[in-house]
Amino acid sequence: MRVAPALLLIAALLGNIGRVVCDAAYSSAAWIALVMEAGALPVVRANPTHPRRQHFDRAAYRRRHKIENLWARLKEWRALATRYDKTATSFSGSLYLPAAFEGFPNRH
Repeated sequence: MRVAPALLLIAALLGNIGRVVCDAAYSSAAWIALVMEAGALPVVRANPTHPRRQHFDRAAYRRRHKIENLWARLKEWRALATRYDKTATSFSGSLYLPAAFEGFPNRH
């Protein structure tokens, strides 16, 4: 959570942000205010410990699992998960290589 505001600022500087989809840990009023200040719509499920928010885009929130699944599959490649690659070019190649294979690493 400490680096999230900086990442949001960088994303806002790079271009227009439509939505910021987060899990319930990011449902605090301070985070929602930062997202809205950046000009984006927050898509965050309410955390039981935080006050209930108004309606949010459930369909967008449900699609968030696809990105999480992608990262989980990429981390199956040991060199990627442990960041053996020291240069940005090598690390990018480690991302593109599994993406080139249909279905990423096969699960048996």
